[in-house]
Amino acid sequence: MELDIVALSRLQFALTALYHFLFVPLTLGLSILVAIMETVYVMTGRPIWRQMTKFWGVLFGINFAIGVSTGIVMEFQFGMNWSYYSHYVGDVFGAPLAIEGLMAFFLEATFVGLFFFGWDRLSRVGHLTVTWLMALGTNFSALWILIANGWMQNPAGAVFNPETMRMEVSSFYDVLMNPVAQAKFVHTVSAGYVCGAIFVLGVSAWYVLKGRHLELAKRSMTVAASFGLAASLSVVVLGDESGYLTSEHQKMKLAAIEAMWRTEPPPASFTIVGFPDQAARETHYAIHIPWVMGLIGTRSLDTPIMGINELTQRAEGFIRKGVIAYDALQKIRGLPRGSAIPEDLRKTFEENGKDLGYALLLKRYVDDPRQATPEQILRAANDTVPMVAPIFWLFRIMVGCGLIFIALTAVFFVQSARRRLEGPRWLLWLAVLAIPLPWIAIEAGWMVAELGRQPWVIEGVLPTALAVSSLGAHTVLMTIIGFTALYLVLIVIEMKLMLRAIRKGPEPDHDPEAALVPAALAPAE
Repeated sequence: MELDIVALSRLQFALTALYHFLFVPLTLGLSILVAIMETVYVMTGRPIWRQMTKFWGVLFGINFAIGVSTGIVMEFQFGMNWSYYSHYVGDVFGAPLAIEGLMAFFLEATFVGLFFFGWDRLSRVGHLTVTWLMALGTNFSALWILIANGWMQNPAGAVFNPETMRMEVSSFYDVLMNPVAQAKFVHTVSAGYVCGAIFVLGVSAWYVLKGRHLELAKRSMTVAASFGLAASLSVVVLGDESGYLTSEHQKMKLAAIEAMWRTEPPPASFTIVGFPDQAARETHYAIHIPWVMGLIGTRSLDTPIMGINELTQRAEGFIRKGVIAYDALQKIRGLPRGSAIPEDLRKTFEENGKDLGYALLLKRYVDDPRQATPEQILRAANDTVPMVAPIFWLFRIMVGCGLIFIALTAVFFVQSARRRLEGPRWLLWLAVLAIPLPWIAIEAGWMVAELGRQPWVIEGVLPTALAVSSLGAHTVLMTIIGFTALYLVLIVIEMKLMLRAIRKGPEPDHDPEAALVPAALAPAE
């Protein structure tokens, strides 16, 4: 069987990205929860809150360490497996990643060290400041990475230079303030907060079921339920914003999420369930809710959402304009070095250059896109349709999990207000069983975002098939096997360390500053 270097490179990056993203959400969520707990400790002086901060901080530290080691591998892959991508857009894509490393990661790593080793060396307020800076660094790290990823979804603030054959930054402000990147950041970070809250809630519920560490468990459940409910509701609101931006910048992705093959009269309906058939371009046994998709996707009653068939026809027009741009580009490259570009040639390229990427889709079928036949143009246009069925179902898995999180945290919030966190037992077991669900939802959402972007590595600019390195397929296959084996070892280590820490529970803790407080002034337990 012939091995496909593009498919193998995509598989390798997907495996490493999905694996790395097992650790990121919990890091984001626990960092804020730990900071909240320590804030309560500093405000009240109660030792139990210091003990809670240190216990959940240990679990944060284990997760953080494994997450860092897996994240480094991903950045190396841009140079190893996606060298043409790195050459083509490195001036734009590299800047946020460099800032993330120089500012966010070093900030985060520095304060993580101070958090663990500064308990008896810093004052209460000083250590609290360190904890919040650690949480801030964690979120800053996510910000810069998602700015880079958001630019891949909506390449704002950059232009193609026909002389250097590279994308170059035209406005770094537009790169930073890219609406897709900002929406992805707040949505992803909120999902991480939900992950941390459900994790704390589930582990605490397990302690209550076992009758262990009840003081710590009940307080942790109160914090997790309140924080988790707010985060779960924000995910819905921010997800709505992300969906609205998708309708503006990634129409094909939105149509695939809905399995909307034909443009419907506005406002479009939302498909609850169905069975998309990509070959027939039909969704069988679909159940619809009228108007909902139109309201979510366009926030209006009279704006249509384009269907896949119409978007494919539109892509044909983009490809034909891209071929004109490709022809002008080849003529520009054929000019003697140092000579001025004729005005008519420059104008032709500027008018059609934004569709150059669509002409590059033809490279799968013909070396020179200018020689493409109408049949090849049609095939390239059909390539702009991603795999609809996986995207359709993954999105609904994500949404279904989100509704569960809202219900679960709301129930525990009420239970906390009523001071009835000891039961019922079935509810506590439900919280324990819900622990894996945030990861399922987050991984499903990540796959929706990335599968929905195909066949582009940079939306409308660079096809995935042209972005890979010139490596032997067997070389990539061997590295996939090696990475998979290594990651299996790391996940086993992670799980053993986390489970051991949870089974052991919090360490007895002594606050050295408490000895300085007169007994009559010490807060009541």
